[in-house]
Amino acid sequence: MPSAKTSYVCLPCRASYKQARPGRDAGERVCPRCAGPLIHVGSAFAAPKRRDTAAWRTLSVLLHAGIRFHMGCCDGPGYRPRTLGEVRERMAHARATGEPFAEVLVRREVREASKGRRVQ
Repeated sequence: MPSAKTSYVCLPCRASYKQARPGRDAGERVCPRCAGPLIHVGSAFAAPKRRDTAAWRTLSVLLHAGIRFHMGCCDGPGYRPRTLGEVRERMAHARATGEPFAEVLVRREVREASKGRRVQ
């Protein structure tokens, strides 16, 4: 039976690769295009188009915050912001409330602290 595959991305190349799941002895994965390190993003990842720079910037923010796309029990990886506007709104909320940035990013709805309205 073939091993399950999971996704890795190279942010500078804006490329995604499916590779076998990492084992205990697996070393760092490298990009076949630039030889830079690949980031393990999980099996529920769907890569944006290479020319969609805004989506790759959004993905970069998520990955640098430690958010990945692993399959949940039955509902996938859960909510992830898709636009830079959604990321900015959540960053403002995190600054205003003092909540951890990574937690605010994966929540579907947040309330703006000063206005009491929901941000989607």
